[in-house]
Amino acid sequence: MTATEPTKLRLSFDAGTVLIEGLPEGDTRGIPGLKRDPRTGLFRAEAIWYREIVTDIRNKGFPYVDAARAYEPIKWPIRIDKPAFPHQTEGLDAWWKAGGQGVVVLPTGTGKTHLANLCIHKAERPALIVTPTIDLLNQWYDELSVTFATDVGLLGGGSYDIKPLTVTTYDSAYMNMDRIGDKFGLIIFDECHHLPGPTYGLAAICSLAPFRLGLTATPERADNAHLQTDRLIGPIVYRREITQLRGEFLAEYRVEMLYVNLTDAERLHYESCRETYRGFLQDNGIDLRRPGAWGQFLFAAHRSAEGRAAYLAYRQQRELSLAAPAKLDLLSRLLDRHNGDRVLIFTHDNATVYKIARQFLVPVITHQTKTKERRDILMKFNSGEYPIVATSRVLNEGVNVPEANVAVILSGSGSVREHVQRLGRILRKSGDKEATLYEVVTRGTAEEFTSNRRRQHGAYGGD
Repeated sequence: MTATEPTKLRLSFDAGTVLIEGLPEGDTRGIPGLKRDPRTGLFRAEAIWYREIVTDIRNKGFPYVDAARAYEPIKWPIRIDKPAFPHQTEGLDAWWKAGGQGVVVLPTGTGKTHLANLCIHKAERPALIVTPTIDLLNQWYDELSVTFATDVGLLGGGSYDIKPLTVTTYDSAYMNMDRIGDKFGLIIFDECHHLPGPTYGLAAICSLAPFRLGLTATPERADNAHLQTDRLIGPIVYRREITQLRGEFLAEYRVEMLYVNLTDAERLHYESCRETYRGFLQDNGIDLRRPGAWGQFLFAAHRSAEGRAAYLAYRQQRELSLAAPAKLDLLSRLLDRHNGDRVLIFTHDNATVYKIARQFLVPVITHQTKTKERRDILMKFNSGEYPIVATSRVLNEGVNVPEANVAVILSGSGSVREHVQRLGRILRKSGDKEATLYEVVTRGTAEEFTSNRRRQHGAYGGD
């Protein structure tokens, strides 16, 4: 090397960061994301900056050696030739035109997995698919094994088998990305609304993958954390809603609101509990619309007999609202009406699910259901051996039940996402089926307000 020849920069991967050696003391040369590490005196950046760093170095003409990435381009021939729907082709094109970074928003049942396969094929890089649940991990593993002529790796659920095409969970990804973040050129986040946050977000921050794809049917979050997705994955590059794809690519559907009433005795008890609960909130200056107010209420409630009585009153008025006895009477009539259909029953709590199981002798799935039992129930539901399954929140996403054509929502949260996900469970196209969603609400209770909040989506005629 001559005296005038510039020093080559050297990039390396180190515990979820990119190290750059060869820079003059205290001079980052304007390379984005770099900070001086006081422990070593070296310059480093979070691994997510890798693409911008390499692009900047190239544009400035700096000579460099890239020892950061531990992968090379790889061809991924698709073994199963399945025609793509127009929205899948359009989503792929939009993602690629955006530089292979961004989020594609498609309703449940419209083929997000096949779109991901097309993106893997297009990017020609080792790929890591990140999923929120073990069930989805297994579904992706099966799909990728069929689609591509290669062994698929698994990280999570007791497996640690890293291959150029690997499926993992959000939990395993953020815990291991400091070790594997240099091995993949494409990272795909399924149900990517789970990603933003100080823990799961590390799965994106500690990966140097220059190509990134997010998939979801419901990107927005009530806490506005979805705004972080622009940085972690990229902006929304393509979006289609349920109403745009119903009929041709999703089942036609109708939504029916059904109301039940409390008895006179139940109404008196409900109003009395509301008065006790709300009076305690007012006396203690607690406004549940403010952040952190629920924790403030719990703290205050357990400091006195009056507070404990207020908390008990809250629980009782809520149970009367969400699990009114009249709801089970109505459910009985609905099940008679849909004898022979494939019915999913959703509730907000496990206690109601188990009550339904005892009264109607139907299988249930909750967070307590073991993986093997859950899989057996879903297989028997899809085959028709079990025509009815009751659940709380665990089937809101990540299950494939194409034969389901009726959903009964006995209770739920005020989350728009949860409501859309529950509708999505019955919209997967299967022949010429028409799906029906019933929402059962207790009239004259706080549940009416909750229902109005969660229906603010175009699929329900909202905004």
